[in-house]
Amino acid sequence: MRAVRFHSHGGTDVLQVDEIDRPEPAGEEVLIDVHGAAVNPVDTYFREGSYEPFTLPMIPGIDAAGEVVAIGDDVTGFTAGDAVMATGIGKDHYGGYAEYAATPDDRVVALPEGVDTVAAGAAGVAAVTAWRALIDHAELQLGDRCLIHGGSGGVGHAAVQLAAAAGAEVITTARPGYHDELADLGADHAFDYRRDDLADAVLDASDGGVDVILDHRMHEYLQFDADVAATGCRVVGIGEKEQSVGFSQSSAARGKDLQLTLMSMFNTPDLREPLSNVAALMADGKLEVQLAQRYDLDGASEAQRAVLEESFLGKLVITP
Repeated sequence: MRAVRFHSHGGTDVLQVDEIDRPEPAGEEVLIDVHGAAVNPVDTYFREGSYEPFTLPMIPGIDAAGEVVAIGDDVTGFTAGDAVMATGIGKDHYGGYAEYAATPDDRVVALPEGVDTVAAGAAGVAAVTAWRALIDHAELQLGDRCLIHGGSGGVGHAAVQLAAAAGAEVITTARPGYHDELADLGADHAFDYRRDDLADAVLDASDGGVDVILDHRMHEYLQFDADVAATGCRVVGIGEKEQSVGFSQSSAARGKDLQLTLMSMFNTPDLREPLSNVAALMADGKLEVQLAQRYDLDGASEAQRAVLEESFLGKLVITP
């Protein structure tokens, strides 16, 4: 089979397409014919060496979705031909930038009929992170006022839709060119993150303060979050390479009883639970993963450059 691999750490030029043997699934693995694999910033961290993969050469890609072609002897609940999605690979197992991926069955769920496998392949990390942040950690409730920084990003655009589906009032930030699309995805208010009066705009839109905040750049916005928070606000920070974060000595956090959670999707106790919920939302039409650009395996280097350097709404995806 063809697979993208890096044999040493470095820039995007270390990525190459190799012809290698198709893997055989181990006892608790599902072999997936990959239709789509998201391109995530975390994929680049393993490539350049700030995160260490379990071996070299390595196949990157935290996400994958497609069709089951074989199962290990200890696998139950899956058969050949099933449409599935997976996440949490590409760290301690070979990833999804390949024609086939052998994936532990505790990171795979069946897709309901009608869910596009390419979009599902792009959904994993982004949608599961959004679910874990808003539902599991922030315990988002009907009627909550929810601020989502970076609504056009992979996690952000999924979070906007999840928050809207939960019945929250959704406030998000993004470049003006994305505001109409974010409104279509469920945002009640979209503001340019560069405006000088952003805090005032958020406070006005939330009638004095927000109840939940999802932040992907806390080293820049944590003090801002405190300033726009309502009493008891639940702030959830995501991001794989955060700088140091903190409040100023005169922080508005004093007296607001803010709850601050820093999370990583890799700490999810059972990935199948949020994955199943994401798949169900996609089947119901409440979550539509926006595919900004598709790349074949030969385009993986360009895709990893673009995911860090370009602005787009939604996700980039490899289609082997």
